[in-house]
Amino acid sequence: DSRRRHDEAINVLDVLRTYDPAHRVVLVGDASMSPYEIDREGGSVERWNDESGEAWMRRLLDFYPRAVWLNPVPEKYWGGTTSIGMIGTVMEGRMFPLTLDGLDRAMRELTR
Repeated sequence: DSRRRHDEAINVLDVLRTYDPAHRVVLVGDASMSPYEIDREGGSVERWNDESGEAWMRRLLDFYPRAVWLNPVPEKYWGGTTSIGMIGTVMEGRMFPLTLDGLDRAMRELTR
């Protein structure tokens, strides 16, 4: 339901104020967006942001250092999408495939 993007939006700063840094974060998505959504101000396709998506991701990861990204795109295709590589860099290698093995590796990363 695409209406959710307007009706169910949650401000990132509200998340940071609500949940302390001891929480673990699991991000799930294909990371197959346009690179400008990551590295440009105003890059969001849904609203204007004064900062780049990367700035917001780093803010989230600085506050929640125990975070992983689960990607449903088969890992063998990750190199073919610029934005997957960009998010993988921001995640400092903590992107895992959404497979049983990937889930296992991600959970081990979160408990280190």
